[in-house]
This record gives sequence, structure tokens and C-alpha cells, in this order.
Amino acid sequence: MSEEDILRAHYYGFVARFLASPPDKELLDIAARMTGDDTPLGTAIGILAKLVAQTTVEAAREEYTALFIGLNRGELMPYGSYYLTGFLHEKPLAHLRADMATLGIARSQDVKEPEDHIAALCEMMAGLIAGSFGEPADLATQKQFFDRHILSWAGRFFADLERAQAATLYQPIGTIGRLLLDIEQTAFAMEE
Repeated sequence: MSEEDILRAHYYGFVARFLASPPDKELLDIAARMTGDDTPLGTAIGILAKLVAQTTVEAAREEYTALFIGLNRGELMPYGSYYLTGFLHEKPLAHLRADMATLGIARSQDVKEPEDHIAALCEMMAGLIAGSFGEPADLATQKQFFDRHILSWAGRFFADLERAQAATLYQPIGTIGRLLLDIEQTAFAMEE
């Protein structure tokens, strides 16, 4: 794998870990040690590192709960079907499941969320890049999956996360996710 692909997979995996469940101490410690640079992505990473250094595991859990769980539901609904149709478990989820089967991606038995959760999609992209489902997927396959299941809605989700009332720690996660999608879209366009 090229260094670029290792970084791509790393960023997808990093964002997925923050969005799959409340961050634990290990993830907060990893994020606190990250350093940024003067690029937009580096700036967001630097902001995240500073915020994480001042955040407890309990505060991170409370923010995650307010954003994604809530009493009846969280401030945001991190599902492709919801963003694309306004409802859960709709056709975008069925299309995703069909593509997952074609690519040899199986749903994890211990995960209760539908497969179109943003964390799962980021994990799938990381796996396609790194070869977690067999051989690393070629760029055409990665681009097709990205275009069909992420590009169509995830940018809006990440922008909403950046602006969410409950987001402090998660604001730069939204920025990192949004910028990652922008970088991917630009890179895939250059490959055509």
C-alpha cells in the first residue's frame, strides 16, 4: 500500500471510531497526541487535539449521547437513508447491502446500527483501501462505493455536525470528515 493509501485508511478509521460509539480514554489519548499543520485538515486536527486534551471521557460520552442518541433521538441522524429519503431503512440501505454482498463485506454481528451509519461507511472505505475484505480494492471500486454510498449525503452530515448545538469536541470531527470527503472527491476526479 502506498503511504497515501495508508493515510486515507487511517483517517477513515479515525473518524469512524469517533462516530461509532462514545470515545474511550484510548481514543481520546490518541487524538490528544495528534499534531496539525497549516492546512485546513491540519488545523482541524490541531483544534481537535487541544479540545480532547481538555475533555474527560464522561464529557465526551455526554456529547456523543446528545448528538447521536438523546432521550428519543439525538440532534443528528447519522444514516444515509435518513439523509437521502428522510426515513430509516429505505432503498439506500438496500442498495448498500447489495454492494456489500458483491464486495464480500459482511455486517458485524455485534453491531446493532444499520449498515448505512456514517461510522460503518467510513470503516468500509478504510477496509476497501487497506484490503480488510480481501485484496485492497482498486481505485475504480473505491470510487464507485464512495460515490454511491458516501458522497451523496455524508458531506451534509459532516457540515451539520460542524454546526450542531451539542457539538464542541465533535465540531472538528465534522470538519475533518468534511475535508476528507473533499480531498477524496478531488483525488478521484484526478484519476479519471
